[in-house]
Amino acid sequence: MDTDKPFLNTNLGNFKRPSRTVFILIITVLTVTLLQISTKSVFPIWAILGKKFKIDGFTVSSEESLRSCSGFYNKGVMKRRRVMVMSIKDFGGVGDGKTSNTLAFRKAIQSLKRFGDKGGSQLNVPKGKWVTGSFNLTSNFTLFLEFGAVILGSQNSEEWPIIEPLPSYGRGRERLGGRHISLIHGDGLTDVVITGENGTIDGQGKMWWNLWWNRTLEHTRGHLVELMNSHNILISNLTFLNSPFWTIHPVYCSNVVIKEMTILAPLNAPNTDGIDPDSSTNVCIENCYIESGDDLVAVKSGWDQYGMKMARPSSNIIVRNVSGTTPTCSGVGIGSEMSGGIFNVLIEDLHIHNSAAGVRIKTDIGRGGYISNITIANITMDRVKIPIRFSRGSNDHPDEGWDLMALPSVKGIHISNIISKNTGKAPVLTGIKEAPFEGICMENITLFGLSPSAKWQCEFISGMTVGVSPLPCPQLNANNSSYPCKHS
Repeated sequence: MDTDKPFLNTNLGNFKRPSRTVFILIITVLTVTLLQISTKSVFPIWAILGKKFKIDGFTVSSEESLRSCSGFYNKGVMKRRRVMVMSIKDFGGVGDGKTSNTLAFRKAIQSLKRFGDKGGSQLNVPKGKWVTGSFNLTSNFTLFLEFGAVILGSQNSEEWPIIEPLPSYGRGRERLGGRHISLIHGDGLTDVVITGENGTIDGQGKMWWNLWWNRTLEHTRGHLVELMNSHNILISNLTFLNSPFWTIHPVYCSNVVIKEMTILAPLNAPNTDGIDPDSSTNVCIENCYIESGDDLVAVKSGWDQYGMKMARPSSNIIVRNVSGTTPTCSGVGIGSEMSGGIFNVLIEDLHIHNSAAGVRIKTDIGRGGYISNITIANITMDRVKIPIRFSRGSNDHPDEGWDLMALPSVKGIHISNIISKNTGKAPVLTGIKEAPFEGICMENITLFGLSPSAKWQCEFISGMTVGVSPLPCPQLNANNSSYPCKHS
C-alpha cells in the first residue's frame, strides 16, 4: 500500500497556497533572522535559505526545502513496502459502529510488532466504523485508514486507562495525579506513520467535554494521538475529529512531520488544541486546516518547576501553510507552558479568521525557561479580535511548589508581513516588570478596520518597528534594542 498518497482533503475553507512571488519574499525577509541565530543554534538553515541540509544521514534538496519542511521525516525506510500488511479484519475487527474493537487493535499491533526488525508492518483499516478504546502503536509501523474508514473513540472511559503524568508537568494538566491515555498512543518508538486515504479518527469527545463542563472530571482527559519519546514520525492525509483534549501531542519527540491534515472540533469544545509540539525538536507542521475550541497550534515545553527540572526545550519548529479558526484562543500560540525553553521557531504563511487572537506568546511569573529566536511572517487575518498578543499573569501553576522568582526570558521575536482585515483591537503586548520582553522587531504590519481611537497596549517590552500601521506604542521605537529590525 502506498503510504505517500496525494493530499485528498477537500474542506480547507480559506486555505490558499502561496505564490512563487510570496516564497521569494519569504526568503528575503527570513534571511535577516540568520543574524539572530546564536553560535549554539541547531536551526535547520535549509528551511530559510533552501540549501541542502543533512539530518540523520539523509539530505533534503534545495528545491524540496523550498516547497516543504517534510524532510524532517526520513522517507528512506518507506521507499519499500512494509514487509507485512494486514487488515484489522484479520484480527476479528468488526466495522459496524457498535462492536468494540479494542482487543482486535491491541492484538493486531502485538502480532505485527514482531516484524519491526524485519522491514516493518502495516495495519489497514478498511471502510467502516471501528469503535475502539486506547491502543499502543509499535516501531517501524504504519496505521493506514482506507477511504471511508472511521475509527471511533470508545464511550467507555475504562477503555482509556490511567497512566503516569508527564515528568515535565508533574501531574495531569487538568487534575492532580495520573491522566487518561490517548486514544492512539506510543512511547519510545521509531518510524511510525499514521496516514491513509483521508480516513477519519473521531474521538467522540462530547462525553469528556461534559465531564469538564459539569466539573465531574476525575483525571485529565486523554489526547486523540500522543507519541512520547519517539523519533521519525509522520501523520498525514487524515481527518481528526472531536478530540477529548489536545488533538495531536508529540512530546519528547524528534523528527516529526504533521501535514495535510484536517482537524475539527466544535468551537466551544474545551481545550481541543489542534497540534501541540511539546519538548520536541525538528517538528514540521504544514498544509493543515484546523477548527477548535483552543489554539490551532501551540508550542510547549513543560510546566513551571517540573519543566525547568526536566529542561527539554522545544526547538527547530516549523509551522507553515496552516489555516483555521478559533473563537476563544489563537491561531498559533507559544506557551504558556514553556518552562523547558522554546527556541528556533519559524511560523509562516498562515490564514486565521474569526478568531480571538492571531499569534500569541504566553508566559507567566513562575514559568522560568525562555522563548527566543521566533520568526513569524506572512500572516493574513480576517475578523481577528487581537491580531498580535503577548500576555502574562495567567496565575496557572501545577501546585504550591512553583517559584515566584522563576522569571521567563523572552527575546528575539521577529514579526513581519502581517495583514489583518476587520481587526477588533490593536495589539496587546504585556511583558513582565521584573523580566521585560526584549528584542521585539515588527516590520510591514497593516491592521485594517480599527477605530481612529484604537491604541496599542504595551508594557514592559522593548524593540523596534518598520512600516507598521497604525503607529505602534513608543516602547517599540527604542534605539537600544539588542535585536534591531534590518532597516534600523
